[in-house]
Amino acid sequence: MHRTCTCNDLSKKFVGQEVTLCGWVNRRRDHGGVIFIDLRDRYGLTQIVSDPVNFKEAHEAMNDVRTEFVLEVTGKVRARPDGQANKNLATGEVEVLVTKLKVLNAAKTTPFEIDQDKEINEEMRLKYRYLDLRRPKLKANIILRHKVIKFIRDFLDRENFLEIETPILVKGTPEGSREYLVPSRLYPGNFYVLPQSPQQLKQLLMVAGFDRYFQIARCFRDEDQRGDRQPEFTQLDMEMSFIEMEDIMKINENLMIEVVKHFAKHKKLKKEKFPILTYEEAMNKYGSDKPDLRFEMPMVDVSEVAQKCEFSVFKSAVESGGCVKALKVHGGAKFTRKEIDEFTEIAKIYEARGLAYIVVEEGNIKSPIVKYFKEDEMKKILELTGAKVGDIVFFAADKFKIACEALGHVRLAVAEKLKLPDPNLFAFCWVIDFPMFEENEETGKLDAVHHPFTAPKKFEDLEKSPEKALAKAYDIVLNGTEIGGGSIRIHDRKVQKRIFDILGISDEDAERRFGHMLEAFQFGAPPHGGIAWGLDRLVMIFADEPNIREVIAFPKDSRAKDLMLGAPSEMPNEQLAELHVKIDIKKK
Repeated sequence: MHRTCTCNDLSKKFVGQEVTLCGWVNRRRDHGGVIFIDLRDRYGLTQIVSDPVNFKEAHEAMNDVRTEFVLEVTGKVRARPDGQANKNLATGEVEVLVTKLKVLNAAKTTPFEIDQDKEINEEMRLKYRYLDLRRPKLKANIILRHKVIKFIRDFLDRENFLEIETPILVKGTPEGSREYLVPSRLYPGNFYVLPQSPQQLKQLLMVAGFDRYFQIARCFRDEDQRGDRQPEFTQLDMEMSFIEMEDIMKINENLMIEVVKHFAKHKKLKKEKFPILTYEEAMNKYGSDKPDLRFEMPMVDVSEVAQKCEFSVFKSAVESGGCVKALKVHGGAKFTRKEIDEFTEIAKIYEARGLAYIVVEEGNIKSPIVKYFKEDEMKKILELTGAKVGDIVFFAADKFKIACEALGHVRLAVAEKLKLPDPNLFAFCWVIDFPMFEENEETGKLDAVHHPFTAPKKFEDLEKSPEKALAKAYDIVLNGTEIGGGSIRIHDRKVQKRIFDILGISDEDAERRFGHMLEAFQFGAPPHGGIAWGLDRLVMIFADEPNIREVIAFPKDSRAKDLMLGAPSEMPNEQLAELHVKIDIKKK
């Protein structure tokens, strides 16, 4: 080995010993002929120093090196002079007097400084990601990610889970997001796809009798990018047999609490027992199926009163089967007209036609809509919302989902404006009882809200009114972000066929897409269910980062491009011909 210890090992107990270190020049300082270098490796920093009199050759070599040169240095460990110890450094009480120095590799000037925590253009950082990964913050994120995943593996191993890998090249069975296609050379005109998740494979492992499975799984989705999405991502995938929904929730809650206690010690748990909300409760109170519970400010339904008033927007919304939701903001009377307009624009982004409001002043209600309400109606509104002097109440009137979601996003924007969410608080919750299906606005048909293998809460509902059926599905939510989601699965071929019928999947199409699943169910499939966590999102939150690119070693940019490797890229015609692929696109 080149080195005898790392750049984070040395302390006073090493004084007098000869050591060999290897690493990068983090910083170089020339103090009147004596040269100091902070040598850096993955583990930390050690100060090395030259002696121009006794070790002239080593001193001259140190004189020629620059930042990011890779060095091998041998020398004697000595205590730093009195008053010169660096208490912020693990090795800050000692330094190495260099007797030999070897340049293992020179380095040209880097496009950005490694040792400085400065704001750097993300495009530059992604292009030179291998340099970006040398910087302390990003390196710490990658180490945190490793430790979180190792902790999860150890926890699940103690709980009798088996880690089983599933294939990356699989059959295309569209379940929602676009899939990445991989052409087959051996079978011209045929394609593999990269899995959106190991969903069907982990269910087949349950049929195989592996009653507790998990995997740190790579998943792929060809969808538009945003801060918490990547074309390829990592999830904790889990499946269990002979269990109920509560069993899965319990083991995942215990695991999550342990992970938080070990890796987010600077955060405080709002509740160690995670609250459970139904989908309907979450939407009604918070306008979201992933509510941020770090702060209160629930919404209330005022449809009954609003229906009686003379304001046509409210009346027509209720009469057409919609609702009127209200959001009281304590102290919100101080909002300016400009701020109210900003909240209105947010509501419009989520399809609301506008945002009505009332401001409660001493002995007076100020609002463009107050003239449409009788005194007793306005009194009832104030009673339902709990509005007092100095408060503002916002209203959204529309179809249930639009009114709830629009006002829910206003709730988040208001909270951010008022700095209500505590950045050091973790507020988890479970959301259950999701709808089984939702109407596709383009086709008018029903689509699965989760995936077609999710079990219904009651089979009878599938026969009577499938549009109202609820699913045995559950999401785990943290501070307004969905961290994971899962469901009890269908293990009965008859139930699965009924789901396919409701979704308009013919017997022939079901056989073509899911024949392997349907056949497996005939050989004794156990009751089973599972969940998947978004590990990138979780580590992102633990690391207090704004997007998941900051916790992935080699991510794509916001347009799904790899700026470092230059992917995606054109392929040689010979390779395309071998795959029987023809490019039918005109170059600009």
